Amino acid sequence: MSDNVLPFAFGTPPLTARLRTTPEDFFVDEVLGYEPDGSGEHAFLRVEKRGANTDWVARELAKFAGTAPMNVGYAGMKDRHAVTRQVFTVHLPGKADPDWSAFPHADVTVESLGRHSRKIKRGALRGNRFVLVLREIEGGRAEAEARLTAIAARGVPNYFGEQRFGLGGGNVAQAKAMFAGRRVDRDKRSILLSAARSHIFNGVLAERVVAATWDAPMDGEIWSLDGSRSWFGPQPFDDTLAERLGRFDIHPSGPLWGSGEPPSGGAVAELERAVAARDDDIARGLAGARMDQERRALRLQPRDLAWRWRDDGALEVSFGLPAGAYATTVIRELAATT
Repeated sequence: MSDNVLPFAFGTPPLTARLRTTPEDFFVDEVLGYEPDGSGEHAFLRVEKRGANTDWVARELAKFAGTAPMNVGYAGMKDRHAVTRQVFTVHLPGKADPDWSAFPHADVTVESLGRHSRKIKRGALRGNRFVLVLREIEGGRAEAEARLTAIAARGVPNYFGEQRFGLGGGNVAQAKAMFAGRRVDRDKRSILLSAARSHIFNGVLAERVVAATWDAPMDGEIWSLDGSRSWFGPQPFDDTLAERLGRFDIHPSGPLWGSGEPPSGGAVAELERAVAARDDDIARGLAGARMDQERRALRLQPRDLAWRWRDDGALEVSFGLPAGAYATTVIRELAATT
């Protein structure tokens, strides 16, 4: 299901605007949650890049350090059309660091933070902090601020963003072709499996947004722990769960489809099976790939959401998100962007 047709939690966005007029209008600062341990064979680097792909930066760091690309680690891919700050590690056993300040790319700044005992692995981050600037805005300020207040109070549906589905959403069609027998390499297979699971998840979440249950309990709910991949349930909804739901400690969850039946029960399981049945070739393909049934929170809370109107009429919005969440998922409830 395209992002253009995914239902909104709060109705039509009150604004239209331009996003990413320049890379500086989309700033991302990675939050690892830890510092270098001070010793070891891995250079621990903070890299700020403008308009550059994360994988390209990793290869250039390897080339500059005289090592193989496989010896460079990073926690997550960051947007190309943005200014982003993230950590890389470079394995340099028995070697001193090169002069990172001489890194030969004007739009990439490399700062050494010391040494670390291990390579950073993909996904090993707490989240990201965003500062986004909307320009050429049409729509009322009062309506925009009311929408931002609602987002701060309730969060937003935790859709997978369009980036997950590739150019023109083509990853889902490619996943179907893969399940039908087309051979792909290992890296591409992982991308297509993720897109297939995300497609079913977004379908379930869309149904629950329409039913106004994306942030409310249903019979047979599986609860996702905030900031964690852990989940529990189903169990009867009671005052304790209501209190935890109200303070964003837990969230209703949806399926990351795999083999076997989803762990949900009652009305939730019925809905999830019905959505999966609409794309039976995808569901069967994921089961055949021996993916486990996992869960993802249906609700996303932007942390420390703040905004200000600039003198030039632009709107600056800042917030933090956990790993795996999309800033565009937050902004789409506020503004239709180009």
